[in-house]
Amino acid sequence: MTQFLKVTDQFSVSPQITLADMASAAEQGFVLVINNRPDGEDPSQPSSANMQAAAKAAGLGYVHIPVVGGPSPEQVEQVRQAVEQADGPVLAFCRSGTRSIVTWSIGQALSGERTAAELIGLGAVAGYDLSSVLRR
Repeated sequence: MTQFLKVTDQFSVSPQITLADMASAAEQGFVLVINNRPDGEDPSQPSSANMQAAAKAAGLGYVHIPVVGGPSPEQVEQVRQAVEQADGPVLAFCRSGTRSIVTWSIGQALSGERTAAELIGLGAVAGYDLSSVLRR
């Protein structure tokens, strides 16, 4: 099973998850999974359609917001809204989890929900260095 890294009570990130991880995510109380990985990035990764079917089978919501390189303003806003509108904890994933936490943290900073310093601290606890993305 892939390790889910808690950032806040509402938001966690993970490296690439498997189809079987969807059931585990549901058991752990997540209500929505955000896939930030483009289809075909690696030949061994499950397709977004297969991930969505596994999420649905586990009773989870699913959103595919593929990010290549740095997130666009539209992708930042899509992730922000998805997390805000979720009726419980959200799990976001990509290859390593970095794009997911970066996209989320930019949205948090731009909306004023959290300060850059707070986000850098939350990222560090989860194992991600956000200092180059979020200037103090």
